[in-house]
Amino acid sequence: MMAADPVALNQWYAVATVSDLTATPQPTRLLGADIRVWRDADGPRVSDLATGRPLPVREKFECLWTSLGTPEREIFDIDEAHDPNRRVIVCGWVTMRASGLRVVENFLDMAHFPFVHTDILGSEPHTEVPQYTSEIRRDVDEVWATNCRFFQPQMTAARPEGEFAQLAYRVPAPFVVMLYRTVPDKPGLRDAIALFIQPHEPGLCRAQPVMWLTDRESSHSALLRFEQVIFLQDRIIVENQRPLLLPLEPRMEIPTRADSSSVAYRRWLKEKGLTYGTTAGAA
Repeated sequence: MMAADPVALNQWYAVATVSDLTATPQPTRLLGADIRVWRDADGPRVSDLATGRPLPVREKFECLWTSLGTPEREIFDIDEAHDPNRRVIVCGWVTMRASGLRVVENFLDMAHFPFVHTDILGSEPHTEVPQYTSEIRRDVDEVWATNCRFFQPQMTAARPEGEFAQLAYRVPAPFVVMLYRTVPDKPGLRDAIALFIQPHEPGLCRAQPVMWLTDRESSHSALLRFEQVIFLQDRIIVENQRPLLLPLEPRMEIPTRADSSSVAYRRWLKEKGLTYGTTAGAA
């Protein structure tokens, strides 16, 4: 059954990789609705399978985007995506039995680095999450976490030695999350990694990381493998969280100081009135 949540319906969602589109319509699912995606002589197409209704389309960030409702604004922008000197790595879709909102929250969580991504993004005894700043930026309607620092034993595929990473997190839409990572040997530059989530059902989604990197030395396969290993490690954790849906009610899950970005994200979702993928939506 298609979602009844108007907040969710009126969002833009990445639903396919542009380079994968063919003339043959491919079925997929968005917010409980069966849709199909394809490309014809006039460009990309998306339609509601049940009614045949054409849905709006956008090509952006290597993906095809659509909406089941009427978005109030255009898709957010990523400055790094316009830099011709960056390498673009499209990492492929991974399906997860979890709320897409849980996937966003896991992406924001630095505390799990030493235990889930051991000797890659974190390691013992460097388990403390230094204090950082989380905020809802009202002028752009986004959640940001800045001044984040964490010791990473292998910060990138090209830098296997350990060092403190300078990070910032951005949530520009309920089902999108981004990481900006300062490039150690290139002052003023940041790598950008986005995670685009396509919610199939409240407790089922798929997601694709897309990266805009300054690394010119590593092979494409090495960069892709590095990110896929991390993402597949995350999938194990996300799929084992209970409940599968994200609780927005106070006191259902007790946050710590390290969870301030999660607290801001949940507050932002609640202010919007979004219920799809939450325990409130299942009630």
